[in-house]
Amino acid sequence: MSKEGNFLIFCIEHYKTAKKLNGKQVMDLFRTYEVSEYIVSCFEALHTTGTNYIVDDIDMYIESRKIA
Repeated sequence: MSKEGNFLIFCIEHYKTAKKLNGKQVMDLFRTYEVSEYIVSCFEALHTTGTNYIVDDIDMYIESRKIA
């Protein structure tokens, strides 16, 4: 698997834990708001940050997609 793919899995697992969601809930949310594509496209910047930052960044991204 690619480094981006591994990182995406890392983000999904940490987001799931932080938000107390199950896998289906996270995947539905990520599909609805195209979060996976965002994470992969921003891999270079995001993979250098901490877990809390990543979770917060995903939340901000989802909120911005809800508005749009």
